[in-house]
Amino acid sequence: MELSIRSIRRYPVKSMGGESLSTVEVDPRGLAGDRWYAVTDQDGKLASGKNGTRFRRHDAVFGYSASTYGTSVQITGAGCTWAVGEPELNDELSGVFGVPVTVRAESAVPHYDGGAVSLIGSATLDWMVERWGVNADPRRLRVNLVLATEEPFVEETWAGCELAVGEVRLEVERRIPRCRMIDINQDGAEAEGALLKLLGEHRELCAAVYAGVVAPGSISSGDPVVLC
Repeated sequence: MELSIRSIRRYPVKSMGGESLSTVEVDPRGLAGDRWYAVTDQDGKLASGKNGTRFRRHDAVFGYSASTYGTSVQITGAGCTWAVGEPELNDELSGVFGVPVTVRAESAVPHYDGGAVSLIGSATLDWMVERWGVNADPRRLRVNLVLATEEPFVEETWAGCELAVGEVRLEVERRIPRCRMIDINQDGAEAEGALLKLLGEHRELCAAVYAGVVAPGSISSGDPVVLC
C-alpha cells in the first residue's frame, strides 16, 4: 500500500476554524502551534461545542477562525481581524459569548483532547460519502492530517504501529470517539448529513485516530508515508 500526506491542517485556537498548510514542523507536542491557544472563561474552562470537566459549550466560537503569521496568531470573525493579545479581541468574544473570556496560551495542561496528532485516511472519507451520502469534509472532524489511502478505515488497524514521514515518526495510539461538534457548521465546512448518528450506529462513534510523536521534524503535503 502506498501512503502519502494528502493534506495538513492546523488549528491555532482550539475550536475555531483553522488553516491549511503545505509544510509544518512537528514537535513532541504535535504540529507546532496547533491548539496552542484556547478561549478560556473565568472558571478556566475552554470554549468548545460540548460541556465537560475541561470544556464549556459556546457554539459562538465556531464563528471565528485563526491563522498564523510569523510568531503571531490572528483571529477573524464578524468582519474584523484581531491579533491574539489585543484587549479588543477579548472584549469582542466576551460580548458574543455573554460571559468574560480570554484567549490564553497553553500552560501545564494541554489544550488538545486526547492525542498529539489526529489523522484519517482518504478512503474512509470517500466511503462515508458513497455509503452514507454525507459531507465527509475532514474539517468536520478537525483532523490534522489526511493520508491518501485505498482501504476504508484501514488507519484504525494501525494502533501500536509507527508511521514514518521522512525524519518524523508518529505512533498510532487509538481511535477517536466523536461528539456533537462534527454535526455543527464549522471551519467553512457544512454539516450535511447526521454524521454522529451514523458513526454511533455503525462505527462505535469513532472516526480517525490519534498518534503520538516519536521523532520530530518537518512534513509536507505529498510526502510518502511508510507504515513500520
